Amino acid sequence: MGRRLKFYGWGCENTGLSDAERAHLFRFVAEKLGVETRLAAPPREADIALRAPRIAAPAGLRAVLTAEPYERLLHAYGKSYPETVRAFGRDFANAPDLVALPANESEIAAVLDWASGAKVAVIPFGAGSSVVGGVEPAVGGDFAGAVSLDMRLFDRVLEVDATSRAARIQSGIRGPAIEAALKPHGLAIRHFPQSFEFSTLGGWIATRSGGHFATLYTHIDDFVESIRTITPAGIMESRRLPGSGAGPSPDRLIIGSEGALGIITEAWMRLQGRPRFRGDAAFGFPDLFAAARAVRAVAQAGLYPSNLRVIDNDEAGTYGVNAFEESLLVVAFESADHPVDAWMARAAEILQDHRGRRHPDQDAALRWRTAFIRMPYGRELTVPMGVINDTFESAITWDRFEAFHGAVRAATAEALKEATGNDGVVSTRFTHVYPDGPAVYYTFSVRGDPRRLIEQWRHIKTRASAALIAAGGTITHHHAVGRDHMPWYRAQRPELFGKALEAAKRALDPAGILNPGVLLP
Repeated sequence: MGRRLKFYGWGCENTGLSDAERAHLFRFVAEKLGVETRLAAPPREADIALRAPRIAAPAGLRAVLTAEPYERLLHAYGKSYPETVRAFGRDFANAPDLVALPANESEIAAVLDWASGAKVAVIPFGAGSSVVGGVEPAVGGDFAGAVSLDMRLFDRVLEVDATSRAARIQSGIRGPAIEAALKPHGLAIRHFPQSFEFSTLGGWIATRSGGHFATLYTHIDDFVESIRTITPAGIMESRRLPGSGAGPSPDRLIIGSEGALGIITEAWMRLQGRPRFRGDAAFGFPDLFAAARAVRAVAQAGLYPSNLRVIDNDEAGTYGVNAFEESLLVVAFESADHPVDAWMARAAEILQDHRGRRHPDQDAALRWRTAFIRMPYGRELTVPMGVINDTFESAITWDRFEAFHGAVRAATAEALKEATGNDGVVSTRFTHVYPDGPAVYYTFSVRGDPRRLIEQWRHIKTRASAALIAAGGTITHHHAVGRDHMPWYRAQRPELFGKALEAAKRALDPAGILNPGVLLP
């Protein structure tokens, strides 16, 4: 597994932003947010007094369950903003009592059986990259205790079917290990969420992860062939098929279930050939709406680029792509089978027809991509300085996009001022694009009060979430529901569907022990 993950921030221990990246970040928070920059020591294990476990491992599970302090700290939080604030405040009151490290399905079943009888909450855990409160053991007083069930030992590619171009893969394996195992076969899933290095296949499926394909193959759903799940009521495994019209899909029930219905142990995944042909280009547009009209034209042309992303003027400036003067549009194609020049040429023609300016600095897109991947490391530097920085994402149809964007951006900017008394920065990008609309992603930053960061963050989050739901968007396109999005998820889904989901929960998890408070009250 390599180096240990940080229990308070992104990535592995002794990793973070480079000196140059840190200098750029500090310059931004000083110049744009008026924050006095400084370095603060991160929490250490020795700083934190964990409460004694409220439950004890039964004799038959002592080899599976541990109360080791680092493991309890690691499994206390995901990577959301309020979780990071509490971690730096040395507040680990909700740390799990025990951590389960099962090595096989029988051990998972034994943990679930014991927990159901003892009224112990079980929180499935991949690598802890949730940004919506999806893995915190905040389960309330109805439970005797909480166990975080870590799938890290389910870390292999078990079988490759090169004929059908699919593989049977265990759920606890992280992104880089999947790619390494498939590379000798000339194959790949080619699903690269921002958390790729620190997230697992099971986590991708459970949260309906969004990958790098900006069109066509946007979610992990598109690659799932079948799933095997261990529930408190028994094993559920779907038949492996290229497609089926036989009633509602069992896979669709588990995809996006966020650990509330069962523990995903393995899945057959559709694979791609490793690309041999690529083409990419960057274009400048005066503003986001001009770029959006160009994106819509490409998305509706049936070209299906692998990358079709826009970052607005504010985001381009924030991440050092340019000096805030224009929006950047990145388009790219890839194929394992054929040259992509014709597709690239037609996309470029469409973008130029919409007054796109071929960007003279083709490294601009690479600079933004690098900043995007490295961005999560910055929070452990900015939280101790009192900076409130977070993201949220949605999706909306093209006919409503401009009004939606105006309402959401205005509400977010107003909320920053209401919560803190300070002006902040709100920026926008498209992460994924469909013929009928974009997935819109917002980033906000503002100087907060170090004593009230979570309270201020919650005001901003509530105002922004209410605005995007009122404007017709979804509460999340690919970040999942977790605990943070529950109020708006309940408002978005049909009431009868909520009741059907409750019935499924009762059938699969009769004692209600799996990830309480996620997807269902």
